[in-house]
Amino acid sequence: MEQKNKDVDRLWDEYLKTRSKTAKDKLLVEYSSLVKYTAQRMAINLPKSVDVNDLMGAGVVGLIKAVEAFDMAHEVKFETFATHKVRGAILDELRSLDWVPRSVRQKARSLQRVYAKLENDLGRMPYDDEVMAEMKIGQKEFEDMLSEVTPTTIISLEEAMPEKPGGDSKQITLIDVIADPNGTNPLKEMGFAETKRILKETIAALPEKERLVIALYHYEELTLKEIGEVLNISESRVSQIHSKAIIKLRSRLIKRMNE
Repeated sequence: MEQKNKDVDRLWDEYLKTRSKTAKDKLLVEYSSLVKYTAQRMAINLPKSVDVNDLMGAGVVGLIKAVEAFDMAHEVKFETFATHKVRGAILDELRSLDWVPRSVRQKARSLQRVYAKLENDLGRMPYDDEVMAEMKIGQKEFEDMLSEVTPTTIISLEEAMPEKPGGDSKQITLIDVIADPNGTNPLKEMGFAETKRILKETIAALPEKERLVIALYHYEELTLKEIGEVLNISESRVSQIHSKAIIKLRSRLIKRMNE
């Protein structure tokens, strides 16, 4: 293991000094398992119609960009840097495929509008029964709708959140505000103090189970099935909880930004 690490270090030294294509190709081979692992983990929570091979192909593009852009001076592990690039490339591929039906997107937007309206009227996040009353639907229909819009919420925490009107091109993701107790704040120097504050306040205001699901899925990177095993609930129930939490977060963020 130690010898392998030394060999990889030598490859990095060679590539960073010479930009040798041979060294670059060898580095891509060394880290190819990272692409496979990331693509497979992401595919678990996606419909079967999404081909994991397509995700891996996109992930390789992200890995290439990561190798080309990596800077040892930043003192960040390459695996951490590369995983971000690989996930981003896979998400770009998913967005280009437009694999979520328009009807599902419309339902997600409808839920988001209802949550935003009720929060504005009530001065707090609405409870489930208040949302159902506003939409004139029953418990089962409400839960079915949450399950149906899961594809839109699985991605929404990973992709960039809406920018402030008139803001610059910098973007922030909700995952960036889930604190790592052993790490530094990734947004410390980004200048998005207001956006970060809104997101942190909103996450803190979520019910405990919703906060836990968000943390386990987006920070600990457990699958929905694994979260269900941890919480002793069904995978479909985890899906509903996750969808509800993300819709609340997005409606609060958009509402506050518009203000």
